[in-house]
Amino acid sequence: MRRLVRRIALATPERVSSRTRKSSRSAPRLDLRRTVRAAQHSGGEPVRLIYRRRRTRLRRLILLCNVSGSMEAYTRVFLSLLQGAIAEAEAEAFIFSTGLTRLTRQLAVRDPDQALARAAASTQDWAGGTRLAKSIRHFTDAWGRRSLARGAVVVIISDGWALDDPEWVHTQMARLRRLAYRIIWVNPRKIVLNYQPVVGGMAAALSFVDAFVSGHSYAALAEVAAAIRADRSDPYENTRTR
Repeated sequence: MRRLVRRIALATPERVSSRTRKSSRSAPRLDLRRTVRAAQHSGGEPVRLIYRRRRTRLRRLILLCNVSGSMEAYTRVFLSLLQGAIAEAEAEAFIFSTGLTRLTRQLAVRDPDQALARAAASTQDWAGGTRLAKSIRHFTDAWGRRSLARGAVVVIISDGWALDDPEWVHTQMARLRRLAYRIIWVNPRKIVLNYQPVVGGMAAALSFVDAFVSGHSYAALAEVAAAIRADRSDPYENTRTR
């Protein structure tokens, strides 16, 4: 299962960069500086017009994975997903329980067992309780506001059960929402019959989520990949209550 998960291709939507590149004549903007420079080789006559267009690049992908006791049945599989995202999409990976730990460097190895061992050795609260609001605040304060989350696709993998006051979860999710391009919430409990995210941390966070998917199985992880690829206008934006 872990080997299969690592084969899932994760890619974010493109964004327009502030940098430009030389382009064909069909480009909308004339590159005046390059045109004048080229004219110096033809006696000052602008014989050849040079155009430019804005470059595009993929948006940054950030994954925050809950490794608390209530998520223990899914932790190994989701860490394999994080490992693949780092290798293939240059993602940034974090885990959280009662605290937040950055794991990008520890998971940047090819061997899945070694990656899991390094991940487990990097945190002291594996399979503990969940401080959802505290962890999101830590991420926003330490990394998010330093442009890591600005315009990024942020994936939160958690069942939403938390020890924090729902009002605090609401506040921290609002802060993250102002930075991120899209927020995707992966909750394996969503597949349970008659599940309704109406109480606690999950209910407080849901209004800030663009896509709400289960990710409970290998097939369901395809929905996660599709939600990561989607733009804001994609129908996945309307999956909050499904």
